[in-house]
Amino acid sequence: MNGQIPEERPTAPESPAQTRRVALEIEKPVVTYVLMGVIALFFIAQTLCTQFLGFDLPAALLSKIRSQILAGQLWRLITPILLHGSILHVGLNLYALWILGRQLEGIYGHWRFLILFLVAGFGGNVLSFVFSPNVSLGSSTGIFGLLAAEFLLILQNKQFFGPRARAMLGNLVFIFLLNIAIGIAPGSNIDNFGHLGGVIAGGLFAFLAGPKWELQFGASEPRVQDARHKNDTIAALLIVFIGFSLIAAIPFLKF
Repeated sequence: MNGQIPEERPTAPESPAQTRRVALEIEKPVVTYVLMGVIALFFIAQTLCTQFLGFDLPAALLSKIRSQILAGQLWRLITPILLHGSILHVGLNLYALWILGRQLEGIYGHWRFLILFLVAGFGGNVLSFVFSPNVSLGSSTGIFGLLAAEFLLILQNKQFFGPRARAMLGNLVFIFLLNIAIGIAPGSNIDNFGHLGGVIAGGLFAFLAGPKWELQFGASEPRVQDARHKNDTIAALLIVFIGFSLIAAIPFLKF
């Protein structure tokens, strides 16, 4: 995706459909680069602590550990998105964030994109906390939310993508199913509950507050305008946060 969106429209009633290009304002992916930098710094801190202290202090304090969350350390429902277990782990997630983040932040805007990433990370860690006893860490919970958001961006605005929309949606579904299949393969230590939670939370936020484009005609060229309002973002944030907070409360209940 780039700053030009193809739109199918006839030039006259008797003429065949022609592809025209309309302008779309794209913001620079500042938040994406900041997130990548913060994640990289945390991995460096993990590596240095392991080297000089003999154990991974950031992981001990911030990863998803079920017993610690039940003891009241609720920050562990979001902080695992900053941590990674190996150079390959952090490298793959930074690459995915670079690819998806640059595309989505430019369209979502800085703050809405940041909220999307954080609520997806929160939702993923909540589902992992409720359904998996294993320790987990990684930004893939948030990244799977970005994957869901890109799917919904295309689905909700498919008239602007033309015939490419079906192939793009199919490709995203394939990537998701491939990652789930890898996660359930024997010997895999991938947290599929975290990925699924990220998809659900990020997808719900994107469905409620993601860009919905309208074509507007000005004095010069047609432009694409986002029909969403600031209140839509706030409402979606509250719905997702409250919903997953209620899910997170389940293990605390004593029946």
